[in-house]
Amino acid sequence: MVQSRRCTECDQDCFCPLKMSALNAPTSLHPARNPWNSFIWLTFSIVIIRLVFISVMGIMPQDAYYDFYAQHLDLSYYDHPPIIAYLLRSFTGIFGKKVFALKLADSTVTWLSVLAFYALANRFLSLHRARYALLLLLSTFMVTILSLISTPDVPLVLCWTISLFFLHKAVFESKKIYWIWAGVMSGLCFDSKYTAIFLIIGLVGFLLISAKNRRLLFSRWFLLYLFCFGVTILPVVVWNIRNGFASFKFQSEARVNSMEGFHISLPDFGGVIGHQSAILMPMLLFSLFYFLYRLIRKYKWRFTRIPDDLLFLLSFFVPLFLGFLFISFFYWVKLNWMMPAYITGIIWICRYWNKKWLRIQLIFSLVLHLALAAEVIFYIVPVRSDDTWFGWEDFAGQVKTLRVEHPDAFIFSADDYKTSAVLNFFLDEMVYSKNVVGERALQFDFIGTDLRKLEGRDAIFIDSNPRFTNLDNENIIPSFYYKYFDRIVALKPILVRKNDRVERKFSVFLCNHYHLPGPLSH
Repeated sequence: MVQSRRCTECDQDCFCPLKMSALNAPTSLHPARNPWNSFIWLTFSIVIIRLVFISVMGIMPQDAYYDFYAQHLDLSYYDHPPIIAYLLRSFTGIFGKKVFALKLADSTVTWLSVLAFYALANRFLSLHRARYALLLLLSTFMVTILSLISTPDVPLVLCWTISLFFLHKAVFESKKIYWIWAGVMSGLCFDSKYTAIFLIIGLVGFLLISAKNRRLLFSRWFLLYLFCFGVTILPVVVWNIRNGFASFKFQSEARVNSMEGFHISLPDFGGVIGHQSAILMPMLLFSLFYFLYRLIRKYKWRFTRIPDDLLFLLSFFVPLFLGFLFISFFYWVKLNWMMPAYITGIIWICRYWNKKWLRIQLIFSLVLHLALAAEVIFYIVPVRSDDTWFGWEDFAGQVKTLRVEHPDAFIFSADDYKTSAVLNFFLDEMVYSKNVVGERALQFDFIGTDLRKLEGRDAIFIDSNPRFTNLDNENIIPSFYYKYFDRIVALKPILVRKNDRVERKFSVFLCNHYHLPGPLSH
C-alpha cells in the first residue's frame, strides 16, 4: 500500500503514488534540462491551434442562437439568463455581425477565465504547483469548447472563478468588503446560467462543515453576500415574473417532466463518462475519481477533519461533479453542465500530479487537438447532425438565391432553433421557427413576433436532413402543417458539397397562403 507522506509542495499528508524525492527536488535552471521548456512548448502548440480555429471554424448553431438573443436584448431569456447576449452584442457591435466576432468574444472571455483561474490557484498552491494547474487547465478540451462555441458557460466559468477568488479572500483573510464583491460576482454568475446555484450550495456546505468558519453562516456578512446576490439577479427575476416564470419552469419542471418514468439508464451514465473524458482527457478524469476515493478512505467520511483550504476546493467541486453524475443515471446530462466544478477540481488534483503525468496529458491533448484541427479544416469525418460548424454559410447563400425566386414569401424552419437561428444570422430578415405552425419555439416565442402580419402570405419551409440517404427532396412533412396552408409543394433540395461530395441536405417546400394558428400557451 502506498504510504502517505508530508509533501512540501502541497503542505499536507497526500496519498500520491509519486516518488516524493522527485516531487520535491528543485527544478534545474539549465534550459536543456528544464522540464518546463517541454511543458511550455506543448501548451503553446495547443494554444496556437485554438487561435487558428477562431479564423477557420464556421458558425455553430449555438453561436447563432445566442446571437439571436443579442439581436433582441432583454432582461432575460426563455432558456437562459442574459449575460451571453450582452457579451456577444458588445463584440458584434464593435466588429460587425461576423462569425469571427462571436469566436473572438468567446476566446477573450475564456482567456480572462484562465487568468482568473491562475490567480485562484496561487491562493492554494505553491508557484510551482500553480503552474501545473494552469498547464493542466490549458490542456483540456473544456477550454477549447469555451473558446470556440458561444454558450452561457463562457461567462459562467469566468464569473464562477472570480466569485471563488473573492469568497476565499472574504473567508480566509477576513476582508469584509470581499463579501460584497463575491455577492455581485455570484449574482452575475447566476445571470449567466442557473448552474450558479451550486455556488450557494457549495458555500453553505463549506461553512456548515468547517468548524472554524461555521459562525460566518449566521453573520451579517453572509447576509450581505446574499443581499448583493439577490440584487444582481433582479433582471432575471423580473423577466420571469413578467413572463409567468417561464424560464424557471423550463429549467426545473420541464426537465423533471421530461424524464420518462424513473428508471436507471446505464448507457446515459456511460455517455457522460465518455464525454467528460473527452473534455478533460481520460487521465485527468480518472485521477479525480481515484483521489476522491483515496480522500474518502483517509478521512472515513468525517469531512469535518478535512483542512479548511482543501475543504473549500472540494465544496465547489464535489456537489456539482457527483450531483450530475448521479443525475446521469436517470437523465441525459449535457457535456458542459459539469464545467464549473473543474475549476477547483483541477486545483485540488494538482496537489497529487507529477511531471510525468502532466507530460502525458499535454502530449495526449496536443494529438487530439491536431486531429480536431484536421477535422475542422478538411472535414474528414462527416458529422451527421445539425451540431456542426460545416456548411452553414454555403447553405445560407443558397437560401438567399432561393429567396430571389420567391421575394414575397417568408421563411421558417422547425428543427428546434438551429436552422432558423443560423439563417437569422446570415440573412437580413426575420426567419421564423415552429411557432408558425402552432408549436412552442423557445426564445422565438418571446420576442414579440406578430404572426398576424404573415396572414395570407406564402412561406418557404426548410427542413434539415442530417442523416439523409438520398439526394431527392422527400415529400415528407407533418400532416398537421397542411391546416396552416392551402397547398404545400416540394421544391428542389438544398445540397452542401465538400470536394464534390454531398455532405449536408435541406428539404425545401413552398407553402401557399398562410393561415394563423390558435393562441399558444407558454
